Amino acid sequence: MGLLVFVTVLWAFSFSLIGEFLAGQVDSDFAVLTRVVLGALVFLPFTRWRGVPGGLKLGVLVTGMLQFGITYLCLYRSFSYLTVPEVLLFTIFTPLYVTLIDDALYRRFSPVALAAAAIATLGAGIIRYDGLSQGFITGFLLLQVANFTFAAGQVGYKHTMMRFRTEVPAYRTFGYFFFGALIIALPSFLIFGDASRLPTTSLQWGILAWLGLAASGVGLFLWNRGACVVDAGTLAIMNNALVPAGLIVNLLIWNRDADLLRLALGGSVIAFSLWVNARFHPRARLAVSA
Repeated sequence: MGLLVFVTVLWAFSFSLIGEFLAGQVDSDFAVLTRVVLGALVFLPFTRWRGVPGGLKLGVLVTGMLQFGITYLCLYRSFSYLTVPEVLLFTIFTPLYVTLIDDALYRRFSPVALAAAAIATLGAGIIRYDGLSQGFITGFLLLQVANFTFAAGQVGYKHTMMRFRTEVPAYRTFGYFFFGALIIALPSFLIFGDASRLPTTSLQWGILAWLGLAASGVGLFLWNRGACVVDAGTLAIMNNALVPAGLIVNLLIWNRDADLLRLALGGSVIAFSLWVNARFHPRARLAVSA
């Protein structure tokens, strides 16, 4: 779980950097493509081409298409139909998809994990609910696709690595993750990208470099490795821990207006959901004691 906490902090800073310096200024398709390419470059020197089972290559490739490629394609498109508060509100359903997809793959139902994820969703909702506009159905559906594919990518990577237990270290195969994302990101930029809205300052280029190398490259690898050693309930909850973490960073550094009472209350609810899962979920107790 330590890896998930570390990446949560890492990504909390990323949200603020994107919102302050890139959103509305740099073409979103180019930003995503840049992050994919730089992430791929991080793992390209370590990628093993021979001696890796074909099923493992394909599994990691597909999780990259889902968790990075399709997720970001739909996420950025949703901003055309939703306000920022609505986007943030609708992302809180990701934990529910994590538990449901994990249960579906195991052909089981875990009411404790689902209840804990629902509590975490309630906590994030307390923090982020600001009311809804009228014509948001299209954006809502786009964002639910993004939530689903992000959840499916996390759970899919975990199950892929469990199925193909080989002597090949995980970092030697994670390059395929970004190759999968590239299959989605490159055509998206070629079709929808706006070449007139490329970065114009060294600061913007620097932020893109940091997001690609650290947040996407190192961050996604560590997040998925962390997902492999926790139960689905804990993984679901940690997806929503990003909400209060991102708000805290934004508040402390950029002094954005925030409802501190909501932040404290929602954060407490998310923390309570983590306790519920650890206390009552049998597989979570085994993971904690290991």
